[in-house]
Amino acid sequence: MKILQNSDIPIYKQISSQLREQILNGIINEGDYLPSIRGLARDLKISVITTMKAYEELVDEGLVSAVHGKGYIVNPQNREMIREQHLRQLEQHLQNAIESAKLAGISTGEMIEILKTLSMIE
Repeated sequence: MKILQNSDIPIYKQISSQLREQILNGIINEGDYLPSIRGLARDLKISVITTMKAYEELVDEGLVSAVHGKGYIVNPQNREMIREQHLRQLEQHLQNAIESAKLAGISTGEMIEILKTLSMIE
């Protein structure tokens, strides 16, 4: 896990984002336990409170559950929920791209052409 200390993104968001991606992409599977809060905090050299905040964000999203005395376990993933999570990520990325395009003076038409070109590459 990579944490960027100088990022505008809060550390807990960086952690929750990376764990979310690992869960949604099947790297961390249903029934797997996340690293302990204290262990992850120690490994990343951050506070336990920061790590707990990241985990609580994942709980709020329904991706993981707290198991008393054992830690945080990955919940069974509903395909529709996974799709919604991916759509939210896509919307955020597109919003960032739109903001960048506006700053660069790129029109909506040019953005559409770029998107068409990029989708043909794959």
